Amino acid sequence: MSSIPYYLIFLVPFSVIQGYVAGGVFNFSTVVAVFGVIPLLDLLIGTSSKNPDPETIERIKDEFRFKVITWLCALVQVGIVIWGAFIIASGRLSLFEAFLFTLSMGTSSGVMGINVSHELQHRVNNKLEPLLSRFMLWSVMYMHWAVEHVVGHHRNVATPDDPATARLGESFYAFWPRTVLGGLASSWHIEKQRLIKKGGRAWSVENRFLKYALAELALVVAIRVFLGPAAVFYFLGQSLVAISLLEVVNYIEHYGLLRKQLPNGRFEPVNVTHSWNSSNILTNIYLFNLQRHSHHHASPGSRYQILKHFNESPQLPTGYAGMILLAIVPSLWRKVMDGRVPRKTGSTPSMVTPQSATS
Repeated sequence: MSSIPYYLIFLVPFSVIQGYVAGGVFNFSTVVAVFGVIPLLDLLIGTSSKNPDPETIERIKDEFRFKVITWLCALVQVGIVIWGAFIIASGRLSLFEAFLFTLSMGTSSGVMGINVSHELQHRVNNKLEPLLSRFMLWSVMYMHWAVEHVVGHHRNVATPDDPATARLGESFYAFWPRTVLGGLASSWHIEKQRLIKKGGRAWSVENRFLKYALAELALVVAIRVFLGPAAVFYFLGQSLVAISLLEVVNYIEHYGLLRKQLPNGRFEPVNVTHSWNSSNILTNIYLFNLQRHSHHHASPGSRYQILKHFNESPQLPTGYAGMILLAIVPSLWRKVMDGRVPRKTGSTPSMVTPQSATS
């Protein structure tokens, strides 16, 4: 299995630079590429449900050549966002060009930045990769999500307790404020409970929620002081775009799927029916196999290169890029998706454990 195709991700930030160099409406190039070209190529290139065999999994699961790509993404993400702030501060772009440039940068921050930070934040057994993840999330003002996603979402996914699980019939526009505010509240609650169990206090320097909020505020203040208000608007704008892309992907991944509640009040363990999956080859390369989402939930510690496809999982009609276009038109989304939602979610007996998922 080659790691080389995953280097295609760098075409996304490169398109931001290319658009700036070309000027004018070409500053919109990244948005056109991600939501115009990639969905079409997804349809042309097609899908693949091929899984790595056990011998390959054992051989590549911790190989450096797969890790280094994500580490480079962290450096590129932080670097290009800062570069963009200098470009805006320089006044070289017209107001219209700056707007298009901000949209493209935010798209890059969502596709590469937040997505790769997600891959890195699950590497909880080492210090470097979670740290790189936090730096990437710092560049989009969403550091608390690292706590909420790993501790909250993975525990509560496909239940009413999870703000990141979209309800059947819920539009993305109703879901967005619920998941953003709910994620903030969940992150605060997780940190509060963690510190209380340790005998500490919620309002303390050990609270990661507070530390992350202060770090983000410090970054905004630094941009304002050294680069001016225009750079602040750019930074907040691209962050909003990136966050919205994250949340629309959350919307897609678990829309309408619920785990059965057991007689004791708890929910059944996560199985392969509790995430939507897509086997579109190109988008899976760009998103580091994020679309093989049921395996990710069954085995969060598994790196992207060994994630598997499961036929039992509910399948999306196309890749995430195309599904995002559907999600922003609620009537079209419901027409395509509501009939696909399993009406008895969780009844499938096929269970996936971290051990069986990777063997």
